[in-house]
Amino acid sequence: MTGLVNLLVLLSVIVIVVRRQLKPRRLDTERRFWLIPLVLAVLALRDPHLVDTAHRTVSIALLSASLLVTLAMGAVWGWTGKVWRKPDGTVWTKGTKATIAAWSGMIAVRLGLYGLGAALHLRQSTSVLLLSLGALLLVRGLVVNWRARNLETSPAAPVAG
Repeated sequence: MTGLVNLLVLLSVIVIVVRRQLKPRRLDTERRFWLIPLVLAVLALRDPHLVDTAHRTVSIALLSASLLVTLAMGAVWGWTGKVWRKPDGTVWTKGTKATIAAWSGMIAVRLGLYGLGAALHLRQSTSVLLLSLGALLLVRGLVVNWRARNLETSPAAPVAG
C-alpha cells in the first residue's frame, strides 16, 4: 500500500507544481519553498526499501547517480522561467515553453533511470521518486529565489531563463 500512497502523493505534487509554474504568479522570496521538498524527503527516507538490500552497492550507485542528475535537472528547470519585477516592486515568475521541455526531459530521464534499474534487476521503490522530486523542487526553488534576489538588487526588468 505504501507504493500506491507514494505514487498518489507524487502525482498530486507534480500536477500542482506544473499548473502553478505555467501561470504568472507573485514570487514570495520569504516563502518556505523548502517545506514540500522536506516532507517528500521524510516520506522517502522512512521507507526501509529505498535501497535494494540484495544489490546494495549497485542500488546505492544508481540512487546516487539519480540524485545527481536530478539536482542538475532542478538547476536547469530553475532557469527556464521568466522572472520579472513589476513597477510596484513585486517579483513575479512564469514558466515558459522551455519549462514544459524541461519537464518532458526530466520525465524521460526518470524513465531511463527506472529502465536501467530494471535491467540491473534492482527492486525499485517509489520512495526514490519522492526523494528525487523533493531534491528537484528544492534545487529549483533555490535557483528561482537566487534569481529573484539578484533581480531585486539590479536595475534590469524582465529576466528570461
